[in-house]
Amino acid sequence: MEKFNKYNFRCTLTFGDIYAQIVIWLIVIMISLASAMALMGTTRPAYALAAVGVILVLSLPFLLFAFVTTLLNHIELIPVQETATATAGETMPTGKPAQATS
Repeated sequence: MEKFNKYNFRCTLTFGDIYAQIVIWLIVIMISLASAMALMGTTRPAYALAAVGVILVLSLPFLLFAFVTTLLNHIELIPVQETATATAGETMPTGKPAQATS
């Protein structure tokens, strides 16, 4: 069987990467609430609730898609070199539990 390589998993996602997406979605929510308030004054307030529901239901998949693709673009798998694993293995603890000294 072939030897499997070891990889370091690193996520470089920061709040600044998704900040614009959050701001845009908040703007969409505010516009939908403003349209609901405008429709609430008419004779059919059920349209106001339906408008907010439709806007939120239609915008949520786009928001989730944007978040997931941004997250996946910031995931790095870096192969670990053999020399690094050999030296790291020597300095790693043996897995024995710590014992108190008296």
